[in-house]
Amino acid sequence: MEESKRQKQVAALLNEEINSIFQKLGLNMLDGGMVSVSGVKVTPDLLEARFYLSFFQVKDAAAALKRIEDRHHEIKKELAASVRHQLRNIPVLKFYSDDTLDHVFKMEALFKKIEEERKKNGEAEQ
Repeated sequence: MEESKRQKQVAALLNEEINSIFQKLGLNMLDGGMVSVSGVKVTPDLLEARFYLSFFQVKDAAAALKRIEDRHHEIKKELAASVRHQLRNIPVLKFYSDDTLDHVFKMEALFKKIEEERKKNGEAEQ
């Protein structure tokens, strides 16, 4: 189903605010790696926001996600303070791990391997 204009506006607002809250609370750098919000989806009733987090060079992504979820109330309190004039209700915040970056690295490694095999086979035929 297509997202409404309002859903997209709220998602963009939440994305911007959560990124600044993560910086303020020190959640953008965990375990020597970087955490960023890669996407935000808001339900049609605007009562739930799903944040997809990308973990770059974080040793244990599951533990980092758990640390963020443990500070859920603190994050929601900061968010409520910053968007209280733009939103009537503060949505329920849910955090998910976005593993798109992992898939990109795997695909790049596969393409590199294929290219090396092609060069190897091309040299063998000549």
